Amino acid sequence: MAESTLSPPGRIRRLPPAAVNRIAAGEVVERPAAAAKELIENALDAGARAIRVRIEGGGLTRLMIEDDGHGMTAEELPVAIERHATSKLSAGDDGDVDLLDIRTMGFRGEALPSIGSVSRLSILSRAREADGAFEIVVDAGRVEGPKPAAWSGLTGHGTRVDVRDLFYATPARLKFMKTERAEAQAIADTVRRLALARPDVAFHLESEERAILKLQAEQGEDARLKRLGAVLGREFRENAVEIEAEREGVRVSGFAGLPTFNRGSAQHQYLFVNSRPVKDKLLVGVIRAAYQDFLARDRHPMAVLFVDLDPMQVDVNVHPAKTEVRFRDSGNVRGLLIGALRHALAAAGHRASTTVAGAALGAATSHVAPSLPWSSGQSRWSPARPVGESGGFVDPYPGGYAGGMSDNRPATFESFGGAPSARVEPAPEHGVGTPPLGVARAQVHETYIIAQTADGMVIVDQHAAHERLVYERMKAQLAGEGVRRQALLIPEIVELSDEEAARVLERADELLEMGLEVEPFGRGAVAVRATPAIFGEMDVKGLVRDLADDFAEYEAGLALKERMEEVMGNMACRGSVRAGRRLTADEMNALLRQMEATPHSGQCNHGRPTYVELKLADIEKLFGRR
Repeated sequence: MAESTLSPPGRIRRLPPAAVNRIAAGEVVERPAAAAKELIENALDAGARAIRVRIEGGGLTRLMIEDDGHGMTAEELPVAIERHATSKLSAGDDGDVDLLDIRTMGFRGEALPSIGSVSRLSILSRAREADGAFEIVVDAGRVEGPKPAAWSGLTGHGTRVDVRDLFYATPARLKFMKTERAEAQAIADTVRRLALARPDVAFHLESEERAILKLQAEQGEDARLKRLGAVLGREFRENAVEIEAEREGVRVSGFAGLPTFNRGSAQHQYLFVNSRPVKDKLLVGVIRAAYQDFLARDRHPMAVLFVDLDPMQVDVNVHPAKTEVRFRDSGNVRGLLIGALRHALAAAGHRASTTVAGAALGAATSHVAPSLPWSSGQSRWSPARPVGESGGFVDPYPGGYAGGMSDNRPATFESFGGAPSARVEPAPEHGVGTPPLGVARAQVHETYIIAQTADGMVIVDQHAAHERLVYERMKAQLAGEGVRRQALLIPEIVELSDEEAARVLERADELLEMGLEVEPFGRGAVAVRATPAIFGEMDVKGLVRDLADDFAEYEAGLALKERMEEVMGNMACRGSVRAGRRLTADEMNALLRQMEATPHSGQCNHGRPTYVELKLADIEKLFGRR
């Protein structure tokens, strides 16, 4: 038997305090942004109402944080830099400390000794009603002071923590740092998160080059929304819906962006638990569940959510960095968040984000502006050719949309010899009594409805709008007595491969709940005997083939009910009125009125806007009138 090459274990011994602090530094202050977070949280716990942060070299060269909190005395400064020394926890009569009832941002007492062990740290502080200020210096664990010092803080009291040459005592750690710009951006993100949680506190972040963030303290009922607008931008403030719900001792509040106001990444989603910014997988799942039938898979909404509950119901002592939490009843919190988001989005009705119009104007301007006389300096222009009259019109659905499209006669399309496909309706009375989405004035290219509003115009994508209406009606029916079916006079036979037919028939019972009745019809084929009545005339074969493809992507054994909304969205898309169908004035106006009365009608099931609203002032900009 070969002899082991492992050396025998040494005797158990205590590590020196300097090594212990450096080990802790690896968890607590793994980068400058983490050090900034810990120090700002200390300032907030000290009652600060103004916090100033200055960084140099991405925070690696210098990180200075100054506050106007209650400050520290000469006796408290040496204790503050000791490991696990804190003013935020107190022992009971039995000498024990309750680590579950935590009501402050910090509580572990690790930040200052950890930072001092890997940098050159100085703390200058003046307590309230103290005669003077005192300073203590920690250089890679070596302590000097405290000693009297001159005070020039934000107010007559407070604390200034100056961290220089972070990680100089552990140079190997510097190799794992990103660029100075990346580290500075991480610090800025940390400050923004803390600023979102505390709108009553002023924050000022600056580098050696410029002021990065300057936020004044906000007061009043709309203080939180003002701070959100200042940090996330005016557009978020204009396109956010308020979240407010409470259940079983858990309160959820905040703001979430409209579905049409979305981004390409999830970095603008924030969760705060008892005013503590946390990064939790719970938020990702909640947002995805609440917006799942409003957005495309590669788009993400903006949201800032606050969860307030009894500290005994949440464990914040999960990780040294305190960025993770664990709820005692995570199911209740998750359900409340999803319900609150969905309720707020439903209350927004047909509302679409203001950025939709801005994007449309931007696209139009970028294509039109170079050829406009006022942009090129030319004085000549050529009038457009006269618009020809549109051809005849056959109404395929005289019952209109209000009748639920119960008349199932096929649409009739006619050739108009190349004439522009536009119809003009009589102008509505201007101003008083005009509905929010206006009155239909025209249909162009058998795809877009032009409506005149009191102060502008609305352009509606008829297919996208009807898709959302059908989808919401299907959801309502399914939640009630089930989707109503219409029997086909002659069953539709759909030929598929053996595997595709098996996948569809395997879910026949679940499809029946959504109004689609299928049964086997020989090898590699299914017979469709009924379709959802809400669709009217539809491409049955195309729908069944697409559903077979959808089922192929699902995990084996996954219940269709778990993907119900996605399947219904696809069915609504394939069964809705298509672009290229001519509509009567009554149909167009009925569609507009239903959009106004239907939740989420501002976007289709894939997250695209169903309409673009242009104010008269916006239109005048296109023609150089403003």
